[in-house]
Amino acid sequence: MSNGTFPTTRMRRLRQHPVIRQMVREASISVTDLICPIFITHGQNIRQEVSTMPGYYQWSLDRLPEEIDAIVALGIQSVLLFGIPAEKDALGSASYSDQGIIQQAIALIKNRHPDLLVITDVCFCEYTDHGHCGVLNESSGRLDVDNDATLTLLAQQAISHVRAGADMVAPSGMMDGMIAAIRQGLDQHHFSHIPIMSYSAKYASALYSAFRAAVNSAPATGNRKGYQMDPANGEQALREVALDITEGADMVMIKPAMHYLDIIKAVHQQFPGVPIAAYSVGSEYAMYKAASQLGAIDEKACVLEFMISLKRAGASVIITYHAKDIACWLAE
Repeated sequence: MSNGTFPTTRMRRLRQHPVIRQMVREASISVTDLICPIFITHGQNIRQEVSTMPGYYQWSLDRLPEEIDAIVALGIQSVLLFGIPAEKDALGSASYSDQGIIQQAIALIKNRHPDLLVITDVCFCEYTDHGHCGVLNESSGRLDVDNDATLTLLAQQAISHVRAGADMVAPSGMMDGMIAAIRQGLDQHHFSHIPIMSYSAKYASALYSAFRAAVNSAPATGNRKGYQMDPANGEQALREVALDITEGADMVMIKPAMHYLDIIKAVHQQFPGVPIAAYSVGSEYAMYKAASQLGAIDEKACVLEFMISLKRAGASVIITYHAKDIACWLAE
């Protein structure tokens, strides 16, 4: 009783024993929630640390089995592939070649670990000599991505990935109509069973610099604000997600994760039952690593707390460069 008159709600009763805390826990993180990104590069005998991402590497095809075996051994069941080709051109043609770096990697992985879920990033920024996410033209009076010309090539790229053995495709270019174009292309080639995870709300964030250094994909001129989302907009994200679902997206993604927890929550509430992927990007990884090296944080505690926040907000799965670290921590 409080003041001898009024009952006091004792919330602390549910916190005083560790087993009770586990019983009433609203969100949890499991190794099966994690998708591990992999950077695959041309060349031989390459295990090159990314300068902006301590402890993260580019892998050549001949050494890729080392990384895949380690991922599988930790119980991680899904990977997301990014390619760094030997040659780039204005159309990013290496991205849809059946002998492309990603196509070869898919075949290698599926031959070695057929049950591992292989997801491929479908975009052009790593493959174009200008670093933009599609075909460029000046029809609007300024150099810009030609949305509709890019759609055909996106479908072609997705089809080539699935033909090589990909289990899911993840288009990331934020082109209008990209999901419809890819869905139609996959269906026409008898790949109607293949799901699409759309980068539905991909913001024009300041947090992409670490990734761009990892795959050499910074735009040669201009920026991507003409097709990626303005960080100031939240309601627009819901419209983007709705359009992608209507066009055939099976899972939607919010990127980056750290600054957009409100968007994850809003999408979860607006579209119940639709799986949501949260992409914790390279610069988020780099910030945790840097703060840990300075002794400013406990990396394990902070990263796991961040992962829980993403699940609490409504994320179904999490794409994170900390995936292997998290798997080790969860196993302790």
